[in-house]
Amino acid sequence: MIRTLAETGSTNADMLDLARSGASEGLWLRAERQTGGRGRQGRTWVSPPGNLYTSTLVRLRPTDPEAASLALVAAVALEEAVRAHLAAAAVPTLKWPNDLLLDGAKLSGILLERAADAVVIGIGVNLAQHPHDLDRATTSLAAHGAIVDPATFQETLADAFARWLGVWRGQGLAPVRTRWLERAHPPGTPLTARLPDGSAIDGLFDGLDIGGALVLRLADGGRRVIHAADIVLL
Repeated sequence: MIRTLAETGSTNADMLDLARSGASEGLWLRAERQTGGRGRQGRTWVSPPGNLYTSTLVRLRPTDPEAASLALVAAVALEEAVRAHLAAAAVPTLKWPNDLLLDGAKLSGILLERAADAVVIGIGVNLAQHPHDLDRATTSLAAHGAIVDPATFQETLADAFARWLGVWRGQGLAPVRTRWLERAHPPGTPLTARLPDGSAIDGLFDGLDIGGALVLRLADGGRRVIHAADIVLL
């Protein structure tokens, strides 16, 4: 089920409230415009009209994989939805933990938040326009010649997410992780991991561990598993 609002503060905040009130898994909430959109680590998510601002929720079951790995489920579903609306020459790339890039520029973001047994997954995609005043390169589908309205993209995304959620539940994280790696930048890509404590680690992308954490290969040949960080491609 997809509910659409003309305007709200944040679809994630609204969905968290709905989750606490007993909303069922599978509900999507899409806003034409947000006045208080949020990204990771409290960042503001700029929300002009024409882009996608949507949230859904998953009700965790005892047999589910780790809740944090739903970020990979959302990422592979989003990549599939984006690819469906792009010309074959444009290839989206996943960047850990939750970004989708086109030609190295950020196209979208994913934010997971928890309320008891519910995981709320917020997704923002630059469909029609993208900001130009950020400290990182950004882009939109329109900038790559793909014109798609938010309602149509929402349907594509909801279908893809339902399929990948079923894979995650039925087969575990492994096939989701495999798909994520197939769609990510290649092994050996130079990265900087900016850790929550303010420190930074340089290394080469060496895949994901079995739980979906980032693995960096360090200059001394060692490997570092990263569970939380902002990642910058060098």
